[in-house]
Amino acid sequence: MYISEEKKKDLEKKGYRFAGENLHAGNKICHWTRKSIVDDGVCYKEEFYGIKSHRCLQMSPAIPYCQHKCLFCWRDTELTQTSWDTDDYDDPKTIIEDCIENQKKLLCGFFGNDKANPKKLEECVKPNNAAMSLAGEPLLYPDINQLIEEFGKMDFTTFLVTNGEAPDKLAQLEDAEPTQLYVSLDAPNKEVYKKTCLPQVPDGWDKLQESLELLSTLDTRKVLRITSVKDLNMVHPEEYAKIINKYDVDYVEIKAYMYVGDSRNRLKWENMPKTVDMHEFTKSIADNTSLGIINEVEKSRVLLLGSKQPKKYNK
Repeated sequence: MYISEEKKKDLEKKGYRFAGENLHAGNKICHWTRKSIVDDGVCYKEEFYGIKSHRCLQMSPAIPYCQHKCLFCWRDTELTQTSWDTDDYDDPKTIIEDCIENQKKLLCGFFGNDKANPKKLEECVKPNNAAMSLAGEPLLYPDINQLIEEFGKMDFTTFLVTNGEAPDKLAQLEDAEPTQLYVSLDAPNKEVYKKTCLPQVPDGWDKLQESLELLSTLDTRKVLRITSVKDLNMVHPEEYAKIINKYDVDYVEIKAYMYVGDSRNRLKWENMPKTVDMHEFTKSIADNTSLGIINEVEKSRVLLLGSKQPKKYNK
């Protein structure tokens, strides 16, 4: 998909940096990476799973490609293309090398910051986790398996987030599984799904169910992520629970929508649930499953459902 020079400049102004030559891959420094370097807090993924926020590479190999235009998405959904429409794309090694170089340049200002933790300062330019969640649907990148493999060769852990709309590509991950696989479950049924995710492909709900069915064939940690939007998809907790009970999942993250980025053009401040709303909603789901609430990061308004504490990576 061609990204105009105007869009490219707009994304760069928002902190994106592109990798390769074809303007489909890139990275952006996470809010929590910056905070961690100055010891002002860490991402909930560090609290839950041990991923070091100051060494996390927030990236995407498919920035302008996605099958959804979710109302809660903080990115510019005008860029959305539902399938790869060109034979020109960058190879995994180039993407990774360029993203790491981007990370170094974007963080260089911290080397003059007296508040920066010296040890973290040394480590932050050597990322060791790839969070494939920045924008777009990573499974649409034609060489996604090779990208995961290349990260593995460089001793990265890989956290991949998919919307579940490419079950054929998900099935192929058996040959190159990420360290942790997220599947977004942002609705309890087809009707709410259409209102919340604005699918751009036919049979989106059915494709999601097919992806969930495939989870039992994958030998990696599997997490369902529910982005909770007040007055939109925080309904029918028993139906969410039914889906959770039906499929092979290890954990469920239930996270509050945040009123940030381009989502502010589609939703209101009031759509951001409060902590009490999150507790009530999560408990209603948990009460209908065999999972319990095993962790919470209140500052991020995210709760974790599971049967035991997860193993922590990158200690």
